[in-house]
Order: sequence, then C-alpha cells, then structure tokens
Amino acid sequence: MKAIVVTDQAAGTAGMTLVERPDPDAARLASLAGASYGDVVVDVHASGFTGNELEWPSTWIDRLGRDRTPSIPGHELAGVVSALGYGTTGLSVGQRVFGLTDWTRDGTLAEYAVVEARNLAPLPGDVDFTVGAGVAMTGLTAWQGLFEHGRLQEGQSVLVHGAAGAVGSMATQLARAAGAHVIGTGRAADRQTALDFGAQEFVDLENEALEDVGGVDLVFDVIGGDIQKRSARLIRAGGTLVTVTGPPEARPADGLAIDFVVVSDRAQLGEIAQRVRDGRLRTNIGTVAALDDAVAAFNPTERVKGKTIIRVRP
Repeated sequence: MKAIVVTDQAAGTAGMTLVERPDPDAARLASLAGASYGDVVVDVHASGFTGNELEWPSTWIDRLGRDRTPSIPGHELAGVVSALGYGTTGLSVGQRVFGLTDWTRDGTLAEYAVVEARNLAPLPGDVDFTVGAGVAMTGLTAWQGLFEHGRLQEGQSVLVHGAAGAVGSMATQLARAAGAHVIGTGRAADRQTALDFGAQEFVDLENEALEDVGGVDLVFDVIGGDIQKRSARLIRAGGTLVTVTGPPEARPADGLAIDFVVVSDRAQLGEIAQRVRDGRLRTNIGTVAALDDAVAAFNPTERVKGKTIIRVRP
C-alpha cells in the first residue's frame, strides 16, 4: 500500500516521504493466534492530519518507549471496513465509518489502517468521506473541551481562541448552538470567518485588547503562552480554562484549569455526524489533496485556512 512515513523528528513535515508499505494482513488479524482483539482494517478514503502531530512523543515511540519509526502519521479517517479482527463486534465488512486511531500505532495517511473498532462510528451514506475525516478530530476536540471538561451551560459566555481555525470553528458553532455567548479571537483577517461560524464578538489579538471582553465563564484555548495567561485572568468565579496545548501555564483565581487529550467516542461521533447532516455543523476544510500530493500539501508556501484533508481514494 502507499503510505506517508516519517523517520526524522527534526525534519518536521518536510521529512515526510511517500513509500510503499505492506498491506495489513487481514487473515492474521482475523485469527486467534495473531489477533489484536477488536481491530478492524479500514480502506482509508480520506485522512486528516494535526499540525503539531510530529511533536508528539507517540509519533516516534511506542508505549514502552521503543523507537517505532518509520511511522505513519495521521489519526483522523473516514473509510470502509474491509476486514474484521478476532472478537470484533458492532461493525461489519463494507460499512462506512469515521473516527480516530490510537496515537501510538501507525496512522491514517495510507491506503489502509488498522483501527480498534471501538474508536470508529458509522458514517452516514449522505456524508462525504472528506467531511467525515474533517470533523472527526476537530469535532470531538471541541465537543469534549466545551461540554465534558468545560461544562458549558446555556446562557454562559465562552472565549474561543482561534475561532476561524479547524478546531475553533467547531467550538464556536457548538457553543453557539448550546445557547452560549461566543467571543472569538484570531488575526484581523479571520474576523469575518469567525463571525460567519457564529461568533457574536471578535477580538483581533494583534491589534485589540483581549482584556476589553470583560469576564467570561469559559475559555477554550488552542494557543497557550501569554494569551492563555491573560485569558485566565478574565474567567469569572467558578469558571474554567480548557486547553489542548499541554499543562496550563496559568489558572483562574477562583476556577479550574484543565488540559486534555481528545479521545474517540462513538456516541459523540454519531451526534457530530447528525449535526452535519441536518446543517447545524459546518466543516472548515481548506485544502483537499491526493495522497500522492500529501507531502506538498503539508508544506505549503502560503498560509492555508481551514483543515487540510488527504483524499486517499477517488
């Protein structure tokens, strides 16, 4: 099978290479002797990639700390189940699915991926594979940050950093649909995009004072650093700062600071897919490229708006 691999952490996305790798052994997967219980083989139709993925230790080492290069990056996919592992339940061969793969296993920038069945959800036939791959990571990250960790309630106010970005635009839409007052942030050029996704206010972080927004109940942070520290001071008593940038560098004076790593969840994926189907959730996809062009797509010469998706099969 064709696959993108990485071998040199210092090289970043410029070190990505398109190679031929062995196809997953479906016969061994289905046997008791060779089983990883609950795995399925997915014919990948579309794959996503998270920008800082090559900085994650799990891209380079397994759970025991052993080198696992050359590794296949990408952990967001939509495709069709082509083989079932021993003991797998809940999915069938030929079923359209989408979801996330395990961080420490080879990923989805390939023609086939081996995935734990529990990490996948059915993808309705009227949702394109590109859309499925585009909302798997972004939608789950926004959902879990807002509702599981941020405990967002109707009538609260939420400050969404990077509101025009792939994750931020999902958080903006979900928070607005939940009845929250949404304040988006970003660059000046992002203002209209953030407003189009549902932000009611916008702060240009390069030219406007973040502190002018006043107090908020929840901060959804994808930036970290000084912006995170300043944001923590805006949180009202009992509020929460939720971040995906690692351990919080600042905490609200009277509230919580939570960092989290997104996990795949079949029920949440199903809810996200339903919202896409009925028009309540729009994807934020920028570039769509073929697998043969993936290395160039992940090394653009100009800033790309929205998420880059690799269309693995026509």
